[in-house]
Amino acid sequence: MWIKKIKLYNFRNYKEQDIKLKEDINIFYGENAQGKTNIIESIFLGSMGKSFRAKKDKEMILLNEDNAKIEIEFEKKDRNGKIKIELSNKKNIYINGIKIKKLSELLGNINIVIFTPDDINILKGSPQNRRRFLDIMISQLKPNYMYNLNLYLKTLEQRNNYLRQIKEENRQENLLEIWDEKLVEYASVIYNYRVEFINKIKNKIKKIHNEITDNKEEIEIEYISECNNKENYLNLLKKRRKLDIIKGYTTKGIHRDDFEIYINKKRLDIYGSQGQNRTVILSLKLSELKIIEEEIGENPVLLLDDFMSELDEKRRKHFLEKIENTQVIITCTDKINIENKNILIYNVKEGNVKEEI
Repeated sequence: MWIKKIKLYNFRNYKEQDIKLKEDINIFYGENAQGKTNIIESIFLGSMGKSFRAKKDKEMILLNEDNAKIEIEFEKKDRNGKIKIELSNKKNIYINGIKIKKLSELLGNINIVIFTPDDINILKGSPQNRRRFLDIMISQLKPNYMYNLNLYLKTLEQRNNYLRQIKEENRQENLLEIWDEKLVEYASVIYNYRVEFINKIKNKIKKIHNEITDNKEEIEIEYISECNNKENYLNLLKKRRKLDIIKGYTTKGIHRDDFEIYINKKRLDIYGSQGQNRTVILSLKLSELKIIEEEIGENPVLLLDDFMSELDEKRRKHFLEKIENTQVIITCTDKINIENKNILIYNVKEGNVKEEI
């Protein structure tokens, strides 16, 4: 699949901008804070329905304006499509001119894999970052996953509110069972999806990582969860009920799951060097790309936000060899030379995008 055209209106620092893309490699270069990442963000928004960096939609609206709009035209092997997202007091999403009611209807139309310099935090940061990595990948391929995850999070919020009411207003404890049963139901679905995709990553990442490291490093991934079956999780919620009431929130659940990565039997987050972390995130993202390709029967769009600068020449060469027949959208501060590739180059300056001939 590939994105043919992007139209931005009052989006971030763009007043009005049309951008045509090639099927192959598209490079947007310019100094920092000129609007390069905003282009990547608009594509992510068109794919996932939300930003990868803004907490509130209004942050994406041009200063002193009340609304913003993005339009993305794309082509897949079996159809063409158009996504339109309007941002104002509320968000409206249209697919081929028809307004959708649920976010899950958007997911899977534009499939992406995104690299950013912050992705190193998937490995070094909190478990929340690793769960988010899984959520983005799985929800593109299995919209039912995001539907169940949202139901779980909504139920979790309701349970937490009631825990505080028990503590502060002496509400009845036994009413927690209503939320416990719902949490267990949704958690079971989410757990099964995550384990399925962790296993798919395991199957891909070993070969990819061996090739990148010349067979010098053995990589392993371990998924960590206490929700591996309904009965165990329900008993755990009951066992920790008193503690949850004291704390005022649910201390155990699928929202606490994690995965750990080992290199040569040593935990990466504890013992891994900077170079090893960069290599592993490269292997992890390439695995994601291959999984999506197998699931949908075509390559997703690859978004590289100032990521090529993170790679040395050897890693960059290996990476480029792995992304044949993939549309790539790259942002960088300086023009980069990629040999034997069909490239479209844009200069980005103060919210204006200009094609270089």
